[in-house]
Amino acid sequence: MSTLLHGPRRVDIRLHRTALLTGGTVLLTALAFTGWLRWAAHAYPEPVGRCASNGTCDTFLGFTSARDMLYISMDKGSLGMLLLPALIGAFVAGPLIGREMESGVYKLSWTQSVSPACWLASKLTTAVALAVGGTLFLMAVLQLGTGNALGDRTNFHWADRGIYEATGPVLLAYGLLGVAVGAAVGLLVRRTLLAASLTTLVTGGVLLLCGNVRWGLFPTRTITAPAPSRDWWLDVPQPFDYFAVDQGVTNAAGDRFIARHCLPKPLSGYSCPTDTKVTGAFMDYHPKSHFWYVQLIETGIILALAAAATYAAFRILRRRAA
Repeated sequence: MSTLLHGPRRVDIRLHRTALLTGGTVLLTALAFTGWLRWAAHAYPEPVGRCASNGTCDTFLGFTSARDMLYISMDKGSLGMLLLPALIGAFVAGPLIGREMESGVYKLSWTQSVSPACWLASKLTTAVALAVGGTLFLMAVLQLGTGNALGDRTNFHWADRGIYEATGPVLLAYGLLGVAVGAAVGLLVRRTLLAASLTTLVTGGVLLLCGNVRWGLFPTRTITAPAPSRDWWLDVPQPFDYFAVDQGVTNAAGDRFIARHCLPKPLSGYSCPTDTKVTGAFMDYHPKSHFWYVQLIETGIILALAAAATYAAFRILRRRAA
């Protein structure tokens, strides 16, 4: 440990030990809480039978059962993990870099035989190690809590927000993006609160944008079905464990539209073809096998953005140090 934490890294750890201890406490609390819920789910089985005649039912701390509390907690926890990249970026931009730039402490570091590039590299490697370690820890805690329920319950579907990010490398990539953006913004703005706020907005914006477009990064599969003669409404046969991207009906020309928007009369604000006679139906979807393709493509994009932000950070540093 002494060989790993020397020079600027040791200084960073000591300066921010309160924040690091707080983060470590949160991680251990999450592990302990999840472990207790797993134990309770086995110790207190699901209630069987109807409620009592007076209308009361057996519950576990207000939940239907301990297992229900476990799964709801893991579902909310997976969504909460989406905040990690923004929190990581805010810490790097504000307390780690922005505060030193604002107070002028960085000048002392640069005059003590530490070059500006080594100073920034030290902070980045420290932040990356903490970000990756903390994220992997929480991903393992989520896996402990969900167990074999991932993919078997509607609220643990592989394509759901939170579950998707927390079960693949893309969440780690977003954490690295937070570090890189935080460094660039911290050096550029040189104001603790402003840098942290801007980094949160940028990192959160990228996370939100990619979440909206990720399913267009890889080609979908399409299922079609003919229209029945008795009615315009029909169901497309659905594959197992799929994620629907788009579905609707088609006319004889193959134009796609949504039946409820265009039949029996077109609704205002929706685009409908002239011919609304339904001749078939379609559904564009991703099978579960596309999970890793989308994960790897999105991870590559985010890592490229992180590399660009890191390059920008060193360019800004060079200009500041000139």
